[in-house]
Amino acid sequence: MTLQSRIDAAIDAALGTRIVGCVVLVNQRGRRSYARAAGLADREAGRAMQPDAIFRLASVTKPIVTTTALHMADLGLLSLEDPVTKYLPYFTPEAPETAPDGRRPEILIRHLMTHSSGLGYNVPDDVAGGLSGPLMPLTENLRRLARAPLNFAPGTGWLYGMSIDVLGGILAAINRTTLAEVVARYATGPLGMADTRFGVTDPARLAQPYADGTPPVRMDDLHDMPGDDGSVVAFSSPRIFQADAPQSGGAGMAGTASDVMALLDAVTMATIIRPATRDIALSNQIGDLPRRDSDAGKRFGLLGAVTIDPVAAGTPVPVGTVDWGGAWGHNWMIEPASQTTVVTLTNTLWQGCNGPFREEIAAAVFG
Repeated sequence: MTLQSRIDAAIDAALGTRIVGCVVLVNQRGRRSYARAAGLADREAGRAMQPDAIFRLASVTKPIVTTTALHMADLGLLSLEDPVTKYLPYFTPEAPETAPDGRRPEILIRHLMTHSSGLGYNVPDDVAGGLSGPLMPLTENLRRLARAPLNFAPGTGWLYGMSIDVLGGILAAINRTTLAEVVARYATGPLGMADTRFGVTDPARLAQPYADGTPPVRMDDLHDMPGDDGSVVAFSSPRIFQADAPQSGGAGMAGTASDVMALLDAVTMATIIRPATRDIALSNQIGDLPRRDSDAGKRFGLLGAVTIDPVAAGTPVPVGTVDWGGAWGHNWMIEPASQTTVVTLTNTLWQGCNGPFREEIAAAVFG
């Protein structure tokens, strides 16, 4: 079977029963080798999915903000070894091991990028996590976050959480402007990502979200979903239109599949960051720090998970493949050796993010 027929078969097998709609793109060495918009952007309205559909990106925001920071680092505007307090003096959360003399642990920018800062998503109710929560400026959100203790001392563990929200606050502070303006200046603007922003350029193109079910369930404006750790994740569909929400570097942007591909290709081909920076970003940067049992066979770089043992990870991708997702139903992959990039944006969660559909697309591309 050809690449086209394999991916088509994987999409067709999921449409209607597990996935309402999707846009899937594959590039090889910067050239498009597969593109398809399939299914429905809004099932109840009968609106077909289009190639330029806009999606709430959730954590696909993270590689955009991190790449912005890496570009700025290459320009000498910051260093990965800088402490967070160099830019956000108030950001001094306690850790369980805080010394009796009151000293607070030092969090480095590197800790934020690798999610080894001690910050998680187990935050107080008055902190906005990106998908929902109270409305306020980004600085106020980070001040509230700083009052909560860390889960561990920086550099001693790995935990997915609000680290990239803090990184976004640093970028805004360096430029003395909003995070949106920083991202536009150093990433989305230079790469022509015209539809990717904190907000929606054309609401008529926005995909309606659905939750897992047989068939998938149309999500309410406020919709709770069970997380894989037993927690409850609150999703707010209207949030992307709330200009007074904190600009979440971890989950706050919307955009198109082609825009996301432009960013991934720019990283893979080292056109927006230096080759040496790219190599660091796409390799294991956490050593042997333990991750969750469900992440066996994978470590973490600066942008996403790095597969070091495909068998243990239960994935068909080659060793060295970097991937991550977005809770609204997305996944992306970079295979550095062949310079293959894959973008899968769906309007169905969790299936499109970390459900079987992710591995089915991976098997069609790399199998």
